[in-house]
Amino acid sequence: MGQVSIFKQHIAAMTAYAPPLEGRDPGTYTLLDFNERTIPVAEPIRQALIDFINSGRLQMYPCYGDITQNIADYCGVPEEQVMITNGSDQGIDVVIRAACREGDEIIIPGPSFAMYGQCARVENLNIIEPQYTLEGGFPLNEVLSSVNAKTRLIVISNPNNPSGTLLPPEDVVRIAKAAPGAVILVDECYFEYSKVTVADRLAEFPNLVITRTFSKTWGLPSVRLGYVLSAEENIQALLNVRGPYDVNQFAVAAVQAALVQPDVTLSYVDEVIQQSKPLLESFLKERGVTFWPSAANYLWTFPAEAERVNQALIDASILVRPKADAQGQLGLRITLGTREQTERLIEVLSGVL
Repeated sequence: MGQVSIFKQHIAAMTAYAPPLEGRDPGTYTLLDFNERTIPVAEPIRQALIDFINSGRLQMYPCYGDITQNIADYCGVPEEQVMITNGSDQGIDVVIRAACREGDEIIIPGPSFAMYGQCARVENLNIIEPQYTLEGGFPLNEVLSSVNAKTRLIVISNPNNPSGTLLPPEDVVRIAKAAPGAVILVDECYFEYSKVTVADRLAEFPNLVITRTFSKTWGLPSVRLGYVLSAEENIQALLNVRGPYDVNQFAVAAVQAALVQPDVTLSYVDEVIQQSKPLLESFLKERGVTFWPSAANYLWTFPAEAERVNQALIDASILVRPKADAQGQLGLRITLGTREQTERLIEVLSGVL
């Protein structure tokens, strides 16, 4: 007879979210598989981390100083509307835990980022999954018609991962109005690429909660700092769930330095969006390769024989992320890097398509 789990039955029956992280050596491969910044962090950030190591404070608990005020200034919101988290993953987890109890309904349009579903399953929620489509984009009508008295939370990944689909702010507001008793979790982790936000509507719609991160654009996924933006009373409630030391001091030191000179980091965004993205899009159109319109730093592409294309890229030391659509057709989600990296990618794709 099998051992009975000492944990909640539904948790023991789950599978872990285990992204394929092993063997990703930036010395060997061009990493176009995790939507990361594809070049090292800006020098002031690196120096701030070295200075922190040399400061003699590693043995102390973290002290956050004015980090929330600096993030608030960057976002153009009052400090009371900001909470820092251990990556945006913790933000997502804390919001779902604070809002939902077992048996509640959560609407997660799919396919989307795996952490939403993972956190929902931990809480034993009923997941409703209207589907994004290439033709229609975000399933707005299906989401609106799925709202009922049991709906506690609606996820809007904006832009969505893996498709890159962007929902305009007025449609986010429509959903917020349609479900006033539910949390509208707007994940803006690619905000620096899309430049679209509902941060200016937080006072007007107290059910809006935004998660963001310093992982993607800023190139700091290894130190884990994200943040939540919401009405002040929501932030006060969420601080009751987040621990006092959940964010590490390395992350704060790095982000403080990043925010002093944001342009040093964000010049990379311009290269990705203004040069690399149009370059890859026009190449894919020329070759007749289907891809989803994207407002982020990646394109979800569907070449014929995607597995063969993926293998050719691996052989050329380029990693991308295989991702199947709702119909099971395998696509390749390709992160956009520098112009030079994109030209090399196109060169390899030219030989295989």
